[in-house]
Amino acid sequence: MHVQQYQYQLIDNVQKTLRKYDSELKNINHKIWSNPELGYKEYKAHNHICELFESLRSEGYQVRRSAYGLETALEVEYTHGSGGRVVVFNAEYDALPGIGHACGHNLIATASIAAFIATCEALKAQYPDGPGCTVRLLGTPAEESGGGKVRLLDNGAYKDVDACLMVHPMPIAPEDPELLSIATVVPGGFLANDKVTVTFTGKPAHAAAAPWEGINALDAVVAAYVNISLLRQQIMPSQRIHGVIANGGDRPNIIPMSASVDYYIRSPTIKSLKPLTEKVVKCFEAAAMATGCKVEFDWGISYADLKTNTPICENYVTAMRAMGHHTLFDNLGKSGILAGASTDMGNVTYAIPGFHGMFTIPADGVNHTLQFTNGAGSPQGYQRSLACAAGMAVVACQILVDDKLAEKVKKDFERDSSKARDDVYN
Repeated sequence: MHVQQYQYQLIDNVQKTLRKYDSELKNINHKIWSNPELGYKEYKAHNHICELFESLRSEGYQVRRSAYGLETALEVEYTHGSGGRVVVFNAEYDALPGIGHACGHNLIATASIAAFIATCEALKAQYPDGPGCTVRLLGTPAEESGGGKVRLLDNGAYKDVDACLMVHPMPIAPEDPELLSIATVVPGGFLANDKVTVTFTGKPAHAAAAPWEGINALDAVVAAYVNISLLRQQIMPSQRIHGVIANGGDRPNIIPMSASVDYYIRSPTIKSLKPLTEKVVKCFEAAAMATGCKVEFDWGISYADLKTNTPICENYVTAMRAMGHHTLFDNLGKSGILAGASTDMGNVTYAIPGFHGMFTIPADGVNHTLQFTNGAGSPQGYQRSLACAAGMAVVACQILVDDKLAEKVKKDFERDSSKARDDVYN
C-alpha cells in the first residue's frame, strides 16, 4: 500500500507539472513541427528550446547551447542537491527532406522536454531534501542520417549517465487502435545499420560518335544495383539492403565519367551486420571490375542495434497502466511494428542503460510519408506524446531516488554489456 501511495503521489506531481506547462509545451511542439530542418541544420529548433529554458532559469535550469562541439546540439541541466545519479532525456528534432517531420521528431522533442520538466518539478515537490541527483535534457541533432548521438557519445555527452530515455511515434495499429504505448526489449526491433556512398569513376566519351572510347560509370551503378538485388534472395528475412542513385551522369550524349549511389545495409546485430556488409562491398567491387571503373567508398556513421533495459521497460509499462493508458510490454516481438528501422540511440544503449519506447498517433500513413507528417502535427499526437512523457518522468524519478531499482537497471545492463562489446569488436 505504501508503494502504491508513493507511486500515485509521484504520478500526481508529474501530471500537475504537465498541466502547468501545457501552453509552453504546445508552443514548442508547434514551432518545431512547422519549421522542419534537416540534420545539423536545426538552428530554429535549437534556439527555440534554448530560449524556453533560458526563460525558466529561475527554476534552476542551466542551458548550454551548441553543446559538445555540435552547433545544433544542446544541453539543459537541473541539479537536485549534490552528487547522486544522472538521468538523461534525448530530444530529437531533425526532419526529412521534402516531407518535414514525417518521423515525428517534433513529438520526440516535446515528449523529452516535457518529461525533463516533469521530472525536475516532481523531485522538488516530493523530495525537497534529496537525495542528490542530476537531470539532463540533451538535444540530439541529425538522427535521420548524421548520427548525432554517436558524435555526442564520442564527445562525452553520456559519460557517467545512469540511464537515458526517449520515446518515438508510430501510426496507430488498425488491429489495436486503443494501444497507446509499447516498451520492448526484443532483439532485432531496431537494426544495426551501415551507410555508404559509393562512387564509380570511368572515362567520358561521345555517347553516339565514339562510345567505345568511354568507360561508363553509370553501367557500373546499374551492375551493382543488379548484383545487390540478386544478393537479396540469399539474405535473412530480418536483413535489409536498399539504396538510391545519387548521380547518374550529366547528359545523355556523354558517357558518364562519374556516377554514385547511396546505400543502407541493415541487420539485427552489429555482429551479423559485418558479414552482410562485406557481401555488399563485393557487389560494388564486382561492378567496378566488370566495367573497368574505379570505385571509392565513403562510409557514414554506423548505427548499432538497440539494447533496451528490461527494468526500465517494466517500470514504464507499470506507470503508464497506472495512469490508465493501454500499454504493451513486448518482450517477444509479437507487435511486429519495429522491424526494419534503425536509430543512433542503439549506440547509446551499448554504452549506458537505455529506453526507446514507441507510442501511437493517428496517421493515415506509416513513418516517412506526408500522411505521417500530418499526424505528427495533430493535437492527438501532441496529447499522446505528453502521456508518454509522464510515464518517462515517473520512471526517471524512480531511478534517481530508488536504490534498488537503480541497481536492477545497472545489473541488467552489465549482464548484456559483455556480449555487446564482443559483438562490436569481434
